[in-house]
Amino acid sequence: MPRARVKKVIDGDTIEIMNGARIRIADYDAPELDEYGGKAAKKHLSEILRGKEIGISGELAKSYGRSVRQVTVGGKPVKKLMRKKR
Repeated sequence: MPRARVKKVIDGDTIEIMNGARIRIADYDAPELDEYGGKAAKKHLSEILRGKEIGISGELAKSYGRSVRQVTVGGKPVKKLMRKKR
């Protein structure tokens, strides 16, 4: 799985990596920032990814100009780490 560094967390299910590509985490749907729980989801994703290198799968689909991909950190799927908080 290719590796990347996160430039910034856009919301609870979308990140931007250092090359400027926006990636939506596959099989995970967080509330939008203006919805209940949206800001908390973004904060939790930021905590999970802070200072860590991530693994990204090949592109699975496109969604609103973002590449949909599986994302891992420390060998664990980020979608599962996000669901543990809920």
